[in-house]
Amino acid sequence: MNQEVEASTGSGYLLLFVLFLAQVGSIAGAIFLAPILKVVAILGGIVVFVCWWGFYMVSPNQGKVLQLFGRYVGTDRNNGLRWANPFYSKQSVSLRVRNFESGRLKVNDANGNPIEIAAIIVWRVVDTAEAVFEVDNYENYVTIQSESALRNLATTYPYEHDQEDGRLSLRSDSNAIAKKLLIEVQDRLQKAGVEVMETRLSHLAYAPEIAQAMLQRQQASAVLAARKIIVQGAVGMVSDALDQLSAQGVVDLDEERRAAMVSNLLVVLCGDQRAQPVINTGSLY
Repeated sequence: MNQEVEASTGSGYLLLFVLFLAQVGSIAGAIFLAPILKVVAILGGIVVFVCWWGFYMVSPNQGKVLQLFGRYVGTDRNNGLRWANPFYSKQSVSLRVRNFESGRLKVNDANGNPIEIAAIIVWRVVDTAEAVFEVDNYENYVTIQSESALRNLATTYPYEHDQEDGRLSLRSDSNAIAKKLLIEVQDRLQKAGVEVMETRLSHLAYAPEIAQAMLQRQQASAVLAARKIIVQGAVGMVSDALDQLSAQGVVDLDEERRAAMVSNLLVVLCGDQRAQPVINTGSLY
């Protein structure tokens, strides 16, 4: 496995001045010197000319991977005008923070329900040697492996939270799911010299063919939960009302009247519509 090492290079500003003087001197020597010395000046000029190809620029947050005839020499991260062996090949690798949004993947969750899911991956290269030599195309590798990790994660957890098994859900536990996605993506991209800085879900929904049915199920669950709370509250209110009537001696109710009052109060408290009062002008019996 290739690990990044620092390349031995020099500042290009000083060498630019030196090579300029050497080039001018070799040209002047080829013109004015004796014939034997002219040959030396010409050879020196050729060497100086070749050395001009050793200059290269390194931008901020960029590294230059240097190779000599296929052998890795090192990486230069020093910014500015640099100079190295003219026979080195110099490949630029960006060290900037990058991000991409995966496509909307259609997969089945842990319960077999078809869903659509997408994620945003924030990453950067931390080891230029691994990024260049361990994988064929590290940018394409990041994209494919991230989508593969996202697909695997989506099939591991259910879309909705199930209180019976206590597992994480994609919709309710988005922060925990994002952390697990980061760990899985990082494991896959470690060999490519890539650091995953952040992951988060950008899209999560049921597939269109079951979206309407699942929406109705969610609405029904919400209605049942609300009804349960309403009924519990209504029963407590009715019980308190009967206890207060008995304690204060407002009215003495037998079992039949108590049952009628309970029924009327529950209808008023639990009904969807406003109750319509009915005035009883006669006796209950």
